[in-house]
Amino acid sequence: MSRLAVRPPRTDLMTARDGITLVADIWEPEDGGPYPVLLMRQAYGRRIGTSLCYAPPAWYASHGFIVVLQDARGRGDSGGAFELFRFEAQDGADSVAWAAALPNATGRVGMFGFSFQGTNQLLALSEPCPALRAVAPAMIGWDLRTDWAYENGAFALRANLGWAMQLMAETARRAGDDAAQAELFAASRALPLHGERPGRPDIMQRLGHWGHYAGWADRPEDDADWRAISPAAHVDAIVANRPAVFLIGGWYDSHLPGTLAAWRALHERLPLRLVVGPWAHFPWDRRIGDRDFGPASITDIDQQQVAWFDRWLKGDDLPDPETVVRLFDMGALCWREMPALPDPSRALWPTASGRAAIDMRDGRLEAEPGAPSEEYLVHDPWRPPAPCGGRFGQPPGPIDRHATDARADVLTFTTEAFTQQHLLCGALALELDVAADGAFDLHATVSVVATGGASWALAEGYGSFDRPDANREPCCLPLRATCITLAAGERLRLSVAAACFPAFAVNPGSGERPWDASLASLRVVTLTLRTGASSVLRLPLGPAFASTTSSSSEVSP
Repeated sequence: MSRLAVRPPRTDLMTARDGITLVADIWEPEDGGPYPVLLMRQAYGRRIGTSLCYAPPAWYASHGFIVVLQDARGRGDSGGAFELFRFEAQDGADSVAWAAALPNATGRVGMFGFSFQGTNQLLALSEPCPALRAVAPAMIGWDLRTDWAYENGAFALRANLGWAMQLMAETARRAGDDAAQAELFAASRALPLHGERPGRPDIMQRLGHWGHYAGWADRPEDDADWRAISPAAHVDAIVANRPAVFLIGGWYDSHLPGTLAAWRALHERLPLRLVVGPWAHFPWDRRIGDRDFGPASITDIDQQQVAWFDRWLKGDDLPDPETVVRLFDMGALCWREMPALPDPSRALWPTASGRAAIDMRDGRLEAEPGAPSEEYLVHDPWRPPAPCGGRFGQPPGPIDRHATDARADVLTFTTEAFTQQHLLCGALALELDVAADGAFDLHATVSVVATGGASWALAEGYGSFDRPDANREPCCLPLRATCITLAAGERLRLSVAAACFPAFAVNPGSGERPWDASLASLRVVTLTLRTGASSVLRLPLGPAFASTTSSSSEVSP
């Protein structure tokens, strides 16, 4: 259809069930409608709107929608106190009901947005929400403890600290504490990660009352508050609302585990589409890290969302989607369509002669278990390995890891060059038989090694382990998913380190929580990796196929 003329935005107010006033800007076509509503509830101020990843609100309105951008409670011009995710369920449900009753609205509502603005869509659906027919959550948290605040028991130090400072600065500004806002702003530009207690910087001790950082660091794993703010705890309620769900992720997005966990929980129970591009959290562009993924990778999520909401909010007579999963292949530079995310189907075993940390030629990944050996990894907290691209690095994405892998505190195991194309697509998992003389962390990275020798991270995992040396059960570490056609001549490499600072706090080796530890408490820990049948990498690796590939980014809803 041709695009419609759109009225200038107007500001409107609504009152939540507890009397708090929430403020929104509204764009709508000039001709009066009626039209369905697209709602985004913003934690960063409605004036920012859709600018990071999406077309402007007026663009969406010109396609036949009333578009509402609302300040969440305690943000922007809305009333109340901001308590991270605590009121998103009730305020979201109240806002949907209000939006459905706007003048010129059809009574059908969709929600869209990414990160916080994606997660709060699913929290709104944890309450009865009959008008909310379709949602498009992008790059979300599903279980806020396990896939946002922590990674396999390890506190995500840099991400948690930086994000907390951003939210705290706005809370301080609204309260009139300009000095606190200015100090937090300055600290956010150069995170204070190198003080006496890196996980508890002085500024958070003094100004922590403005935000959630200490609460997330101290809240026990089984605390009911995690369940209250996590969509994962409300699956049955979400399903009872019968929404159509369009999940959007990125291979280098920090929130990919949450997005894929939502897909696994919902795809057999609701109309659902999953799209994963080669993107980081933002922007969703063709160039990331050292790679240009080509024109097919440029985001057309706006067009896809319009088609999605046309179908589910306007009742347009469109064909049923032929596929529910659409993944960007970072090797073939095309989109692949399939009915589900593949599970691991192959296994590779690390093997070496005792020098895998010293010589990258020594460690091998093989199709059968090799002779048992012991590989030693000395973790020195004075010079911990840092992330290099991937999901944990800054900047993220495919950045050459050669210098990192060449360190003497990184074990590497590499396959022989492939003689034909293979498709690596889905989630990976790692089991390592490790003993140590103290508590330890593990950072595992699976990379593609190009014919010229450069290597780029494909899948990563991180975890904390506190186990006696006599315990011979393997350390199980889930790795993030990926999708790439491996060309003939390329290889896969597994890299294992005992730190990834400052993405995660350095493990002191004592059993103390790493994010509580002081520099004085850190000690050297020696890890022993036993190779052979007891350590294995499981991965979804198979022959490449071409029948379902497409270089076009267009897709039906």
